[in-house]
Amino acid sequence: MPATRRRSTTGLLGLLFLLTIPLITPRIFASDEVQYFAYLRSLWFDRDVAFGNEYSYFHDRGIAQAHGFRETFLERRTETGKHINFGTIGSAILWAPFYAVGHAWALASGAHDADGYSLPYIAAICLASALYGWLSLVISLRAGRRILGHEPPPLATAASALAVWFGTPLAFYMYLSPVMAHATSAFATSLFLLVWLVVRRNWSVAGTAVLGACAALMTMVREQDAFYVPLVAVDFAMTFAAAGASPGTDGAPGRARLLRAAAAGVAGGVLAFLPQALAYLSLNGRIGPSRLVSRKMYWTSPHALDVLASPQHGFLLWTPLALLAAAGLALLVVSPERRGGPDDQRRLGLLLLLGAAGQIYVAGSVASWSAAGAFGQRRFVSLTPLLVIGLLVLFERVRGRARGPVLAAAALCVYWNLALMVQFGAGMMDRQRLDVMRAARVAFLELPAQLPDLAYRFLFDRDSFYARRPGRP
Repeated sequence: MPATRRRSTTGLLGLLFLLTIPLITPRIFASDEVQYFAYLRSLWFDRDVAFGNEYSYFHDRGIAQAHGFRETFLERRTETGKHINFGTIGSAILWAPFYAVGHAWALASGAHDADGYSLPYIAAICLASALYGWLSLVISLRAGRRILGHEPPPLATAASALAVWFGTPLAFYMYLSPVMAHATSAFATSLFLLVWLVVRRNWSVAGTAVLGACAALMTMVREQDAFYVPLVAVDFAMTFAAAGASPGTDGAPGRARLLRAAAAGVAGGVLAFLPQALAYLSLNGRIGPSRLVSRKMYWTSPHALDVLASPQHGFLLWTPLALLAAAGLALLVVSPERRGGPDDQRRLGLLLLLGAAGQIYVAGSVASWSAAGAFGQRRFVSLTPLLVIGLLVLFERVRGRARGPVLAAAALCVYWNLALMVQFGAGMMDRQRLDVMRAARVAFLELPAQLPDLAYRFLFDRDSFYARRPGRP
């Protein structure tokens, strides 16, 4: 019965994803999107990481004409004489199979240029990002089940996935800005955490090698996501400290095998990271991001509190659903249902909170911590698996009369996120900051009357949201 319920819930989520495919907006607009896409187009057609022709294509067509784009990406060069790219190669790797389908579509149809830029290519990678975002939810649910040790009720499973899907910036970066790296980041971090939960049961050599490869993929999608690796390192170190010289009678690995597993994990990570390492060498002359990125990092994390609670840019104000998820993760620590063994919930809860702390730390270390001009605190989309797991625990643990208010609070958080998405997309708010009181007034007093017209425009006249204003590029 549990397996049947799991397949049923996944099937319903899959059906909902299919129904929402028309919501995907197949376009490239922001400079970050151009950079991520440039990796794929350049490697596919030019077999290099020289992005001058890609940057010129978008700039000359008025797509990438934000302030400073020409100066930064067309006129400035790296230490090796190439055009700068602050992005990473991971999203291009994940998009590549879909891009191949787009290429075949362009060749077969004859209605689109087979140049790597036309609609089939863009539509293919936008669909890919949306699919990876959906897969992040499914994978996160699987991870949550492993932590709980049993199949949670269907209501808890569906509610946690739907809440994170539509109650966080994940939805925005799945449907409205899918060429950013955030939906693929959610997928890569979810995959990494699930593989860790599977591998940590016995730390097999092969499994740990796969885990290392997943860590490399996660880092190649977004460098900041490497800050999930310490939680696995701490878990491994604790296992190693408790291990004996020989395998235990309960199947626990001995220290010799753990050392072999650690070596395999490092080797798997290094091998899988080679595409990014080679790209770094070609672009920057060293294995590492541009020095312009390094200069923006302040490793004392002076903005860790701002990135969470700033009145204009704080994650908890943009995405209050995170507070409910944090409560669920806290329950794993203070009230575990299962004690002892490799799947001890208290230990896992602490490690997941360590992973969240790592993301807060690195987000607070960036000089541009506010992510002004973007929807939400987008750097925290990588917290998707932790949010799903936290809500799954909370919704499963809360019973009786308390369940209704908790679900109602989650529904309110979802509405808040969707209302902000509408205001952001329709130009009804200042995109550089969040004015909470004004946004709340619009969300609850003004927006309901405008929703029918906005929905019609989004479905049948979407370009009206992106029309250029007179006198602006």
